[in-house]
Amino acid sequence: MNLAILGAGQLGQMLALAGVPLGIKACFLDPQPDAPGSRVGAQLIADYADRAALDRLSTQCQLATFDFENVPVDAAAYLAGRIPLHPSPQALAQSQDRLREKTLFRSLGIPTAPFQAVDSLAELVAAAGQIGLPAILKTRRFGYDGKGQVWLRESADCAAAWHQLGGQDLILEGVVAFRRELSLIAARRPSGETAFYPLAENVHRGGVLDMSRPALPHPALQAQAEAYGRRLLDQLDYVGVLALELFDCAAGLLANEFAPRVHNSGHWTIEGAVTSQFENHLRAILDWPLGETGLTGPCAMRNCLGVMPDTGRVLAIPGTHVHDYGKSPRPGRKLGHITVTAPDDAHLIQRLEALEGLLIAS
Repeated sequence: MNLAILGAGQLGQMLALAGVPLGIKACFLDPQPDAPGSRVGAQLIADYADRAALDRLSTQCQLATFDFENVPVDAAAYLAGRIPLHPSPQALAQSQDRLREKTLFRSLGIPTAPFQAVDSLAELVAAAGQIGLPAILKTRRFGYDGKGQVWLRESADCAAAWHQLGGQDLILEGVVAFRRELSLIAARRPSGETAFYPLAENVHRGGVLDMSRPALPHPALQAQAEAYGRRLLDQLDYVGVLALELFDCAAGLLANEFAPRVHNSGHWTIEGAVTSQFENHLRAILDWPLGETGLTGPCAMRNCLGVMPDTGRVLAIPGTHVHDYGKSPRPGRKLGHITVTAPDDAHLIQRLEALEGLLIAS
């Protein structure tokens, strides 16, 4: 089985690695030479909209997927007209526009922070007055890891924010008080079989995910998250793995956004769950039975941002697992991640503290 993957980043790399034991060979399309996926599969270097390249992929592969949500929808739809592609171009399109995304949540009875489309400075001022401050002005498309957004803390900030982001489709989102950020990783196959991982608690630094770990069991929150996730999956007739990002608020869970792909906050599943999110994505798109999603024990994942620590020193800490993506260093760039496993929570905390020292030193 040859699988076409649009995007050859670290997510594509880990999908390819998960496919090897299953007899799946990855073929990548990515315009960036020497992308991480090229280390584990053949990479076709071309623009995503290059129809000759897409035609070539469709003759070499029997099935297609993607590893990031900014793949052009037209390119995904073109490839889907030649070989099956999961998730669907329609699901991809819903995730690419924050206004469409949040409107979809609301239509499904999934609560969100207040939001309003903004197309002019006057509309921004009016929206700030209606939603209240503080609020965040965001681009509706292409923002990630804290990019494409500006905080508004007082009405005087509107003009500067509009000057910075104006000229493109924007959305103003209200800031909500929350205890923590959570994410739900879900998998669904064409038959409708669905599987959910335990909620993960996420800690961000500078708008970028720093650490993710399974949250302490909370049956009511897990059930609420799964109910929201199931509504979304069924509405989209979704196939594959999806991540639903949530705010844990006093009144319950609010949806922030969803990613139609495997997700950074699910990397701990490689060593920390019975079946990784990457394997379950492959099982789902092939319509194979989904694997168990339960924990194998206490675990946590730390991202390596800007620089990779010394691998040998990390591995000297018991229970550590290093994933180096092979990227060139750059401030704030996700270069790899480290999963820490332990027999109990006390040992996990000790090991995370030892790892923190190495990350700070590097």
